[in-house]
Amino acid sequence: MSTLLTSPLKTPARHALTLLTATLAGAASTAALAADDSCQPVRFAEVGWTDITATTALTTEMLKAMGYETRIDTVSVPIAYSGMKNGDFDVFLGNWMPSMASLSDPYVEKGEVDRLGANLEGAKYTLAVPQYVHDAGVTSVADLAEHAERFDSELHGIEAGNDGNELIQQMIDDDAFGLGDWSLVDSSEAGMLAELRARTPDQTWMVFLGWEPHPMNTNFDMAYLEGADDYFGPDLGGATVYTNTRAGYVEDCPNVGKMLNNLSFTLELENQLMATIMDDGVAPDQAARDYLQANPELLDAWLDGVETAGGEPAAGAVKAELGVEG
Repeated sequence: MSTLLTSPLKTPARHALTLLTATLAGAASTAALAADDSCQPVRFAEVGWTDITATTALTTEMLKAMGYETRIDTVSVPIAYSGMKNGDFDVFLGNWMPSMASLSDPYVEKGEVDRLGANLEGAKYTLAVPQYVHDAGVTSVADLAEHAERFDSELHGIEAGNDGNELIQQMIDDDAFGLGDWSLVDSSEAGMLAELRARTPDQTWMVFLGWEPHPMNTNFDMAYLEGADDYFGPDLGGATVYTNTRAGYVEDCPNVGKMLNNLSFTLELENQLMATIMDDGVAPDQAARDYLQANPELLDAWLDGVETAGGEPAAGAVKAELGVEG
């Protein structure tokens, strides 16, 4: 009798438990989808430097193949940081350190922007001259003032508000190396390089903001100037480039965050991709797609532990979308 009574009572209980479990699982799944939906689109700040254009293109092409929408806005460095603070941008791949410390550190220290891991090691960023100027004896920033007339007392930078321009202006304001009466020429990456290209045939002198990775290092016979360690840092402005996000983004969007933390580029990769964009005139998204198709093994590291927007393993899905194996 006891058995006959207990058995019918257990069955509905089991059904109720099963229903509750299914309901909770469905709710968790819905919540996960909602969280993923809140990560659409992934919004990138891009500052008009070809190296960041290239790495941003690589990243967005992978995200698109994973089923994410992306948006890229080209803005100045200060706007990139204020935009991340205000929630207008999610990701910025171009935090050059230590040269960008004065711009980025206040946001990071206040918890308004998160600095993730390094995505590039071994970069450099400081003043440079054509090799023929270096061969003539200008090997250090301390040599510039002596030849002010040949340089027209001008230091050529890139876009206004850029951290490199600010460091140059600080040198002028400090009258460092006797440069107090020199002028900073605000331009752009393309404008500065066009000026350099125009001057090199007749060996007109010029001092400019140089960096690597960049095709300028192979397109021009050039040399970096010693002596600006107090402004650009040691080792010719030796730099590490970090990924930044708006505060809390990795917690809000852990799948994209996992990918961002996996990203690690090389000087060779960036020089090659930048040359395709700058010298061959290939659109950044197409150049990135071509590079990924030619080097699919990179996806295994960059997408390790990452899923598509639909929850599938990302590496295989991206390779399939690109039409490659590996």
